[in-house]
Amino acid sequence: MNEFILFSSTYEKWVDAIRMQMMPGARGEEVKAARYELCRRLLREGERAGFRGNLWHCLLTESLLLDENPYTLAAEGRGNPRGALTAVAVAEMNEVLNFFRIDIRQLSMGLAGVRGMEILADYVPSGRRSCYNNKVREAIQDAAAAIAQCRDGAEVLQVLDIFYRNYGVGLLGLHKAFRIGDAGERRIEPIQNVVESYLDDLIGYDEQKRQLIENTESFLRGQRANNCLLYGEAGTGKSSSIRGILHRYYDQGLRIVEVYKHQYKEINELIRSLKDRNYRFIIYMDDLSFEEFEVEYKFLKALIEGGLEERPENVLIYATSNRRHLVRESFDDRPDSPLDKHKNETVQEKLSLFSRFGITIYYGAPAQKEYFHIVEELAKRYGLPYSSEELRSLANSWELSHNGLSGRTAAQLIDHLRGQLAEDARRQLHQEQGKPLTEAPAGQQAAAAQGAPADNAAQSAQKEEVPADGAAQEAQNVNTQEG
Repeated sequence: MNEFILFSSTYEKWVDAIRMQMMPGARGEEVKAARYELCRRLLREGERAGFRGNLWHCLLTESLLLDENPYTLAAEGRGNPRGALTAVAVAEMNEVLNFFRIDIRQLSMGLAGVRGMEILADYVPSGRRSCYNNKVREAIQDAAAAIAQCRDGAEVLQVLDIFYRNYGVGLLGLHKAFRIGDAGERRIEPIQNVVESYLDDLIGYDEQKRQLIENTESFLRGQRANNCLLYGEAGTGKSSSIRGILHRYYDQGLRIVEVYKHQYKEINELIRSLKDRNYRFIIYMDDLSFEEFEVEYKFLKALIEGGLEERPENVLIYATSNRRHLVRESFDDRPDSPLDKHKNETVQEKLSLFSRFGITIYYGAPAQKEYFHIVEELAKRYGLPYSSEELRSLANSWELSHNGLSGRTAAQLIDHLRGQLAEDARRQLHQEQGKPLTEAPAGQQAAAAQGAPADNAAQSAQKEEVPADGAAQEAQNVNTQEG
């Protein structure tokens, strides 16, 4: 039976499981099997989070921080709740502290053949990517270490309150970006591998970034702010700018929820779930556009501006598009077309979605001089041994055979040159060592150029979903936005 009123999910996940195994008389094959299962859970969950040290302490602390209940939500919004909620929370933390003090290694004592518990008290993770960013993961580990020194439940609650105040509560507190769950599930789920893209990575477009920063900072200060549409040619930095905004202002309470076209009708329900939380949310729509037969844009018009229900002050909509006219038009939309008697009204209907965005920011393709500048700056950033003349010649040839003048094209050229240098370094190394030359995986080639371990370099060769070491990650993210 769940004996907790507030932190009931923590009780169900961890406390009850270990309580049953520590009861007097617990022995036999069933207990042994249960302890093996607990060990597997701790290892699996510890690797997911990338925790180091005492896994039992870290995972129990994580569960307390993820637990959304009346007390934690009040602490998130106002800090240090008082009254009956606090009294109940202190009582439950006294109970949690008793289980927190259990030496996880004791679970293998007296049971022949139960192994593995000893490594859980001083665990070293394998190095796989954590579901948390480094700052949050370390904060959770620090909170676990602080709770280990607490004398009673009131002190445990103080540790938790400090975390709630600095980071927030639940998934919204421990993650930066989210998406709507699978069909039929309107809950949001964290995007665990967010591309580490920063505004300073985007070369040029200073005026565009300034407008976006000013509007976002007004929003974070609780002042009036506008929905934003970033539009223009492909590969010019629109999506990268949104990601850069997220990383710059995450620690000020900014969160982003990405919504796909087939989920637009769920946005109202999403907004209702976000309006009472102590964060600022940007609902992000990438590559916003509609074909003539798609009518979802009419729903978006009312959502953005025009419906009866007022949008919460902690929610904005940011969108990117390669088109200024978000709804495709045809020759039949011309004023002289005989097919529609009220043609002008039809055209205005299709253009009205664009006008609902209070701020529209244009990202144009760079001129050739600006394109060369982007190439030269990226080459300088990664220390590529090419002169300006060589880079300009390479850049000119590259854009003619690829996607034209854009920041994305420039970044793709730099990635290509870095790969070539890595392969040259590998060949030279084999010649010096007198070893036969064999084809190396792409990750090992990148490692040769960067002086990084092969497994990290292999990660850096992957797409945006799994960025790896800092240098390779920057090359991928700078001006490589999707739109």
